[in-house]
Amino acid sequence: MGRAEERRARQRGGRRAAPKGSSGTPAEGATPSVGAEGGGRAAARRAARKPPKKARKSGIRRLFTWKKILGTFFTVCLLGIGAFIVLYMMVQVPQGNADAQRQSNVYMYSDGSILARDGKINREKVDLSKVPKDVQRCFVAAENKTFYTDSGVDLRGTARGLYNTLMGRGTQGGSTITQQYVKNYYLDQNQTITRKLKELVISLKVDQKYSKDEILAGYINTSYYGRGAYGIQAAAQAYYRVNADRLTVEQGAYLAALLQAPSQYDWAVATDTGKKLAQARWNYVLDNMVKQKWLDAGKRQAMKFPIPKEPRPTPGQEGQKGYLIALANQQLEQQLMKDQNLTPSEAERAVDDQGWTITLNIDKKKEAALEKAVKTQLTSKLDPKKRKVDANVQAGAVSVDPKTGKIVALYGGVDYFKHYVNNATRRDYQPASTFKPVILAAALNSNAETQDGKPITANTIYDGTSGRDVVDHGTKVGFGPPNENNQNFGNITVQTAMNNSVNSVFAQMGIDVGMDKVMQTANKLGMDTKGMQAVPAQTLGSMGASPLEMAGIYATLDNHGKKVTPTLVAKAEQGNRTVEMSNPIGDQVITREAADTVTSVLTGVVDDGTAKDSVASNALRDGQQVAGKTGTSDNNKSAWFTGYTPSLVTSVGLFGEDAKPPHAQVPMYGAGGLTSPNGGVGRVNGGGYPAQIWAAYTFGVMDSTSKFDLNTTQGAAVQPTWTPSVSQSPSKSASPPASSPPPSKSASPPASSPPPSNSKTSPPPSSSKTSPPPTNTPTGGAITNNPLDPNGKNKKPGGQ
Repeated sequence: MGRAEERRARQRGGRRAAPKGSSGTPAEGATPSVGAEGGGRAAARRAARKPPKKARKSGIRRLFTWKKILGTFFTVCLLGIGAFIVLYMMVQVPQGNADAQRQSNVYMYSDGSILARDGKINREKVDLSKVPKDVQRCFVAAENKTFYTDSGVDLRGTARGLYNTLMGRGTQGGSTITQQYVKNYYLDQNQTITRKLKELVISLKVDQKYSKDEILAGYINTSYYGRGAYGIQAAAQAYYRVNADRLTVEQGAYLAALLQAPSQYDWAVATDTGKKLAQARWNYVLDNMVKQKWLDAGKRQAMKFPIPKEPRPTPGQEGQKGYLIALANQQLEQQLMKDQNLTPSEAERAVDDQGWTITLNIDKKKEAALEKAVKTQLTSKLDPKKRKVDANVQAGAVSVDPKTGKIVALYGGVDYFKHYVNNATRRDYQPASTFKPVILAAALNSNAETQDGKPITANTIYDGTSGRDVVDHGTKVGFGPPNENNQNFGNITVQTAMNNSVNSVFAQMGIDVGMDKVMQTANKLGMDTKGMQAVPAQTLGSMGASPLEMAGIYATLDNHGKKVTPTLVAKAEQGNRTVEMSNPIGDQVITREAADTVTSVLTGVVDDGTAKDSVASNALRDGQQVAGKTGTSDNNKSAWFTGYTPSLVTSVGLFGEDAKPPHAQVPMYGAGGLTSPNGGVGRVNGGGYPAQIWAAYTFGVMDSTSKFDLNTTQGAAVQPTWTPSVSQSPSKSASPPASSPPPSKSASPPASSPPPSNSKTSPPPSSSKTSPPPTNTPTGGAITNNPLDPNGKNKKPGGQ
């Protein structure tokens, strides 16, 4: 290798240049030169002095660096601050619009004719100095404890509200008094991002422009308190018949509590749950006042809830109009809450006096016919001057088209001016035996079996002994309800038990099915079961229910198990805006066969049971097929008949309500001059006035005969009713001769006559194609005396 080549080799790393064609590796047997070794050491030293190469970053790490993240964050903050400054400068405090937006609502019948106009504004502003200081503090304690020190907005609550609006969730509390005042007086109730941002800006400006007293005065003078009252002066008169300057702390706390949900907390129409919530809110207000040191703890403990006065109906709502308007407003409010995520208070403000044209499903002719039926069959027979009990009878009814869910007629009471509470929607009275079809529906829908493992059908035999202990797999459950007048039926079919409303049979059936399944089925069919316990006593219909609810349940049965939610409002229009109501017809909630079998069984109640005299034998009946059930609660405080044809479902309820405040529930014995067979006062049964009202109305508005289209092989509609025995004493056996032909009518006694002694009729032959023969062994345990009435003193338990 020449010198030039060695020099170039040293420059390349100290190795001798390899011969051409070699791989650069020294030839075999060759040794590196001294120069090459020296060059290699120099190269190694240079490599050691060089810093190590950094590992190459991934694409994500190059994109998300701390510098970039912080830079983006501060950029967004600056843009947000800039946008808010621009928004703050652009949005001005508008003129107040609370009065300008008030317009009359127009309510129309289904044919387009006008039912009523409702729009008289009940508002009277008062100076804050006319409102006692402690009453002022009630509102601060209820809505915004930091009102006197905050800047007028709750940033955290507003951010939460904006997020919920973006996500389509319901609204939540958190707005300050200033924000609520701005929303009530300057803006509207729409749940939009734009409106919420405007609310935030205007609230900041209002807080800077006005004093806290001016803002509080505006708030309590523009808020809606229910009963058509805007402002604290109107509310003080509406609820306590006093001026605002005479309000007590207790009364002020209730008015402050009302703002959260005016209708729900209105004591005159509130449900039991609503009253509990109202009292809880009232306590919350007063307890907050103690915490803020605005109220002495000792005085607080001595305070009692101030029950409001009864409301005064608004002119133009006489007769049935007020009841219809109230329910129409309620259903529209519920729809707005669903569609726009409004709170109850916001929904009420959005409906009341807002220029709505609301078309109802009410058929004018049917409405008049229902009102006439109540008058001719009940109220014309009541004479409070002659009989005190007659003043305590209240009636309510709802009529529904089962195919569409439309409420075509409603009776809320004798007159909205005379009785503010809507008897058609009240839920404080027991539905009694009208609940029994729900138990049977639960059994059929779940393919339930008796304690002996036999399927529960219309022909299953149960022990109908009055007061027999209900058993669950051999164990007594401590419940044994007596039958009507302690009547013993011995071993009877489910069909006969339904015809005669035998409590002991359905109490046992409830345990056989499982009370949890019974209550679940009730909920599916349309009953509001929230807070109801799944206990055996519910088999007697001991919960609260309204004619509206019962009409919905039976309409679902009539509609072959597809859910029917009775709906009063057909459509609601406001200017160019139309609110679409939810479809009243829902999903299949029980099987068609289960629903149709219950309907078939209920035709037996009409043709051979407790409604026979008033309905089946009614002179107005023109061949219509009818199903229904009577009900009479314990101590005769309520009486019902809910019945239906293929095209119309109507629930009628009578309620014993003391005519004098506080309007406690009272018995109706002897109402209308009823007498018992022994000459005493008579009992108001479901098969009496309620069934008579139902028949006079239904047969009066139906033009032609109609038949049920049933998918079942069970029940009185498809086979004759068989009664194995009816006795006054416990019966241990009910084995009928199988060779006898079936009777054409039931041997069970009418509700108004005593049962025949030891009478027997034969069951259908075992070869019947329509239904299997009844089983011969009664379900349940041993026959016992009535555990609820061991001495036999209770002669008139609920049943029919």
